[in-house]
Amino acid sequence: MPDRRPLIAGNWKMNGLRADGTALARDLAGRLAAAGSAGFDLLVCPPATLLHAVGEALAGSGIALGGQDCHAAEKGAHTGDVSAWMLADIGCSHVIVGHSERRHDHGEDDAAVRAKAAAAHKAGLTAIICVGETEAERDAGEAEAVVARQLEGSIPQGADAVDTVIAYEPVWAIGTGRTPTVADIAAMHGMIRRRLHGLVASPDSVRILYGGSMKPGNAAEIMAVADVDGGLVGGASLKADDFWQIALSVR
Repeated sequence: MPDRRPLIAGNWKMNGLRADGTALARDLAGRLAAAGSAGFDLLVCPPATLLHAVGEALAGSGIALGGQDCHAAEKGAHTGDVSAWMLADIGCSHVIVGHSERRHDHGEDDAAVRAKAAAAHKAGLTAIICVGETEAERDAGEAEAVVARQLEGSIPQGADAVDTVIAYEPVWAIGTGRTPTVADIAAMHGMIRRRLHGLVASPDSVRILYGGSMKPGNAAEIMAVADVDGGLVGGASLKADDFWQIALSVR
């Protein structure tokens, strides 16, 4: 079994002003420095307006910087959008694509997500490709079929364990405080691992994150599930104590 180093990624979403963001980044950097050998990777994905300031605050800390989305084109007449190459230029190593809030709020389908992930790869970024079912889809017994379809439609050709991370986020659990059972998470992550065969190179080395109301109180139990290789953390990533406790739960 490949050794998959856990990744704890914080998605700050549309939250934070410069003072808040830099303070949080410095706090996390200080904790990681004090911990020495942590045994996990940390990533923060602030809003685009904070990327420069947060990147400066994290410089030399070992904490990676990521964007929350990117356009599929390198440049052009796309007012308000940010390209993967722009993210790389400002110091990002990762970018989230296909988050459920992008899929549902902005109507992004699998083809759009795949194009964004391909752009991220071309720009030298690691794409965190999000997949997940709605409550109605789960209640209808379609959860695994929906996620399998999203995987097949969203992962670009040539993806591998270096440039691709998968994040499973049950849409109905995001920000609601609800989480699937451990058995449900294990079943879905196991299915994702199996479906990655034929879609990516070295499928057993690809990290699969869990996202959906992960918090200090449930992180250790979720992280102990087979094929859960870390977390894509939303609200809890805005509090240094909570985010750090989640990271420590992988030990």
